[in-house]
Amino acid sequence: MNKPLKIRVKESLAYLLPQIPDMPEIAVVLGSGLGGFADNLQEPVIINTADIPHYPCSTVPGHQGRWVIGQLEGVPVLAVQGRVHYYEGYSLKEVTYPIHVLASMGIKILILTTACGGLNPGFEPGDLMLITDQVNFGFGNPLIGRPENQLGPRFPDMSQAFDPELIALAEEIGTRLNMPFRKGVFCWMTGPAYETAAEIRMLRTLGVDAVSMSTAPEVIVARQRHLRVLGISLITNLSTGLSSEKLTHKEVTEMATRAGEKLKILLKEIIKRINNKTSR
Repeated sequence: MNKPLKIRVKESLAYLLPQIPDMPEIAVVLGSGLGGFADNLQEPVIINTADIPHYPCSTVPGHQGRWVIGQLEGVPVLAVQGRVHYYEGYSLKEVTYPIHVLASMGIKILILTTACGGLNPGFEPGDLMLITDQVNFGFGNPLIGRPENQLGPRFPDMSQAFDPELIALAEEIGTRLNMPFRKGVFCWMTGPAYETAAEIRMLRTLGVDAVSMSTAPEVIVARQRHLRVLGISLITNLSTGLSSEKLTHKEVTEMATRAGEKLKILLKEIIKRINNKTSR
């Protein structure tokens, strides 16, 4: 019989906590091709997620499967290099297990980054989009289960899934650095096949601006655990039907790596500002 979630998280923390000298309150989950942000952290402590008890291991290129804990100009930060996805064969409870671990170890603010296909005709590859809301077209929910197995409220409020104050702060920084963000609605589709042209037309009719194969389940659990969430989508390609180019995972990761340099600069300033506001 599987151990209860609370026990599994406790065993993960018993392995992790002795290795982290300065516990961060800010964590950044780095999507496909975006793992290079962790190279900015000074005095890094690197933990392979394969060594963390009960932690799922990524099988996707561009997701390294490491935690990097370090200082970003004096601010303690935990960078999650790589996530796991539902399409890899994991359950949604396994996909979101890392979020429970982060919340239980004291993370307060979660920045989620993800490589996305752009649906909004005004978007271009390389744009960065602040997520204002999300649509769950995976039609699954990681909170389904017995109430005694929950680590937070069974019915969390999702009316402000993405923190308005953090969105405004990020938008201000982007404007000041002359790297303005787009803003829009994000949709999760399970993958691993890319969407058809008909699916893209449907999503656009519903008001979706970007689509990806991750993130939404993480947001649900993050809000259950009372984390403040900032979501940033890197538009790596135009979705099917909006471009004549065929989509490949290699194309997505290559664009994410190139455009990730801009995201590094913005994340650095965002994290510094968040720390200044919360440490007053």
